[in-house]
Amino acid sequence: MIIAIDGPAASGKGTLAKRIAAHFGLRRLDTGLLYRAVARAVLESGGDVEDPGHRRDAAKRLDAAALRDEAALRQPGVGEAASIVAADPEVRSAVLAFQRDFAAVPPGAVLDGRDIGTVVCPCADAKLFVTASAEARAERRWREMVAGGSDAAPEQVLADIRRRDARDTSRAVSPLRPADDAHLLDTTDLDIEAAFRAAVDLISGSQAAI
Repeated sequence: MIIAIDGPAASGKGTLAKRIAAHFGLRRLDTGLLYRAVARAVLESGGDVEDPGHRRDAAKRLDAAALRDEAALRQPGVGEAASIVAADPEVRSAVLAFQRDFAAVPPGAVLDGRDIGTVVCPCADAKLFVTASAEARAERRWREMVAGGSDAAPEQVLADIRRRDARDTSRAVSPLRPADDAHLLDTTDLDIEAAFRAAVDLISGSQAAI
């Protein structure tokens, strides 16, 4: 079984993906980490993520080992750079095979990202598009950052969220959008337990309909 979970930054899709993978006994891949790994490789080499050559070379050298240090990949600066990297069609092409190979290993997997249901796994058994208001997502991200010791201003976090949304939805290749057959799950007013229960119900309903 392949479960595709898409959505914008800080919508809760990553937390849900972990819970859903454990619930159904599946492996999980946070595909956003792939782009973060590419971005981090560029930054650590002294390159410029705005330079197509630098980011494409890093994408070609992507290895699963680069995903192990998730804490480093979650740094705010890496996230912003990853959004730039992910808009490059050649970078996306380079990591596409990695994602599909991961999903193809039995008994399946949960993949979360921004184009799983539309591009990476268009034939997934169940698709969710997890969203929330920009304000709710910014508050969640700000609380995470403060807990990690950041002194980021809430208004700056909201501006960053809106900038990433604009970039992700307007890019020419694989823009962020719900698949036509995806179930929409708005988590604006839901805590994680309520969102998890709703997601499991939607996935189970998709399975029953097959």
